[in-house]
Amino acid sequence: MVDSGWQEKVHRLILFDVDGTLLSTNGQAGEALGMALHGTFGTAGPIERYSWAGKTDPQIVFELLAEAGIPRARVERGLSEVFDRYCAHLARMLSPDNTRPLAGVREVLDALARRSDVAVGLLTGNIRRGADIKLHAAGLGDNFAVGAYGSDQEDRNRLVAVARTRALALWGDEFPGTRTVVVGDAEPDIRCARAGGAYAVSVASGKTAREALAALQPDVLLDSLASPLALPARLGADG
Repeated sequence: MVDSGWQEKVHRLILFDVDGTLLSTNGQAGEALGMALHGTFGTAGPIERYSWAGKTDPQIVFELLAEAGIPRARVERGLSEVFDRYCAHLARMLSPDNTRPLAGVREVLDALARRSDVAVGLLTGNIRRGADIKLHAAGLGDNFAVGAYGSDQEDRNRLVAVARTRALALWGDEFPGTRTVVVGDAEPDIRCARAGGAYAVSVASGKTAREALAALQPDVLLDSLASPLALPARLGADG
């Protein structure tokens, strides 16, 4: 049952990307996926030169193995095994010693948790199990009420709609238009926000150059979530 009193107060749904925006695994996640691909298909494709930023986990697997000459239909049959192996490796490899929240993340999430006018969730290319393992290793696992994941859609541009559907089920509100805010560190995060008609906040905290992010004209561009102009100050003030 929707709490209508709470619903009336909530104005924005803020959806965070995971890798490069909230946390870093210091390369452990990429290594875990490579091991999973080798264990399932005998190859990880050209993983050493692959560009990961902003892509969904299924997209990454399909692209890497296509480069290795493996037909998509065969990859589809082995996808669940890849991700089972991947999550087992992640759970074994990740810890607070090698998985850290990025600058300003804890402070921003704490500030948002104190506000009654926002709901906080995830929009990430990670499969859900992988995202949960990473967030818990970084000590961030209890901050997000809803999520849209790479395990929901291979195409990241469809994930805003997924998040809104889950928000509607939870709060009775789809958070249309720029009442949904997508926060990410890569160019596909901006494109995803635009595809969903959402507000795009870009953070130059990952591997994508600030200039490349600026070229796509996000609504807000921050050097990091430690910026004094980060979300709590900026996103509740303009309706």
